[in-house]
Order: sequence, then structure tokens, then C-alpha cells
Amino acid sequence: MRSRWWLALVMLLAAVAAYRSVLFVDETEFVIVTQFGRPVATLAESGLHFKAPYQSALRIDRRLQIYNPQPSEFLAAEKKNLHLDVFVCWRVEDPQHFLETVNDIQGAESRIHDLVWSDLAAEVGRTPLEALVTTEAAGHRLGELIGGVARRCAARVVEAYGIQIVDVQIKRLGLPSQVRESVFERMRKERARMAEKYRSEGQAEAMKIRAAADKDRKVTLAKAEAEAEKIRGRAEAEATRIYAAAHQKDPAFFELQRTLETYRKILDDKTTVLLSADSELLKYLTRGPSANPTPTTNPAP
Repeated sequence: MRSRWWLALVMLLAAVAAYRSVLFVDETEFVIVTQFGRPVATLAESGLHFKAPYQSALRIDRRLQIYNPQPSEFLAAEKKNLHLDVFVCWRVEDPQHFLETVNDIQGAESRIHDLVWSDLAAEVGRTPLEALVTTEAAGHRLGELIGGVARRCAARVVEAYGIQIVDVQIKRLGLPSQVRESVFERMRKERARMAEKYRSEGQAEAMKIRAAADKDRKVTLAKAEAEAEKIRGRAEAEATRIYAAAHQKDPAFFELQRTLETYRKILDDKTTVLLSADSELLKYLTRGPSANPTPTTNPAP
């Protein structure tokens, strides 16, 4: 009977030893095997592994971690406050070094906070506020600033704590009410300056266009007047030729016609003319067509 109890006890101890010797490693974690509190092996490959029954296993999450604390207040170069909501993406790079220096995730985030926030405060303190809050893409330095903080802190924590900082980013940038009003006023002045610049450029361009249009108008009018003078001169010359030809054919009839045209121009129901009876202007009215005895000369056929 006692032998059966001993056999059962041995089998139970063997089962417990076998259970404690089998170790399964998930792909999302590192497993550190310790012997009496001292690390003896680090298992990074997922799958089934074995260890001594008296050894222990510590599991460390190897996935990407997000440290997302409350927004913090910083001072810019002008001693103006601003609120930055910053988060840090990190993961464990060297699990054994991580265990020896920070021990757990809370300890790691505490070290990350101290390091990143101190470096960020120093950089913000050396940077003018207008380089952090501006509408000009060329003068905006917030991305450059946070990128430099991420690079410097990543190089320090991987050596000091076995942690890899993957990224540092800003979710939101806020300003206290007194600072916000001054920033908005500066932005309004900047917009007004740009608007005035655009208006001045537009007025200068409009003046150029008007000057060119006036020049073209004057040139066109000068050409038109010159052409009109040419046409008028040719017309007057043609009229003079026609008058001369008509006068040569019948001088008396031509004189009569021109006199009647003169009557139509100067005499109407509202005109009063006082002339002597022997006036040359009224000779056709007082003496008739016979007043001009000039004989009509017809050209020879």
C-alpha cells in the first residue's frame, strides 16, 4: 500500500516537473528565463520551448506601445505659454536590458516621459512662437522640432533602457486665452499685409494695362484721323474737279445753282436781311435770270 502511495507521489512530481519544464512563447512577447531571480536565457522565437523545472519565466510584451499622457504646458522663446498634447510610440528592443533597468511598462513610460518632455521643453524654449504657430509653410518649424526630439531621445533610450522609440508626434497645440489673442492679432496683421501687397500689385498691373490701352487708342485714332484726312483731301479734290467741270460747261447755270444753294442756307422764315436793291446776292430775285448776260459757251461737238 505504501509503495502505491510512493509511486503516485513520484508520478505527480514527474507530471509537475514536466509541466514546469514546458514553455510556450507567443509571437507578441519576449520570455526571459530566470534562475533564482537571475536571467539565464531570452526567448524571442515563438513556439514551444523547454526549461528546467526550477527555473521561472518572465513575459514582456514586444508589441508597439503608445504612451499618451495629459497635455503639458511649455514656454516658447518669448516666455509665452502653449499647451502641447504629445504621444510617444515605443517598443522593447532589448528585453534583458529592459528588465534590468526599468522592470515593467510603467517604469519605461516614466523614463520616456522624463527624457522626451525635458528635451521638448528645451527645444520649445529656444524656438519663437511664430515658428510654431504660423500660416506660412516656409516658416513653420514644429515638424522639424519634434523630429529632432524623437531622434535624440531614441538614441539615448535604446542604450540606457533597451527601449526603441518609434515615433514622437503632437496631436494638438493649444494656446492660453491671452496668448491666443496676440497670435490671432499677428495672423490678422499678416493677412492684411499680404492683402495690401496683392492690391498694390493689382493696381500696378491695372495701370500698365490702362497705359497700354491708352497708347493703342491714341495710335489707332491718329491712324484713323490721318486716313480720314487723306480721304477728305481726295474728296475735296474730286469735288473741286467736278465743280470746275460743271462751271466750264455752263457758267451761268452753275452760278445760278450756287446762288440758289446760298439762298437755301442763309434765307428762311426767321431770317431778316437788309440789302441794297442792286446787291449781287439778290440779283436773281430782283432782276431774274437775265441779270447775267454772260453767253453760254457750249463745247464744240
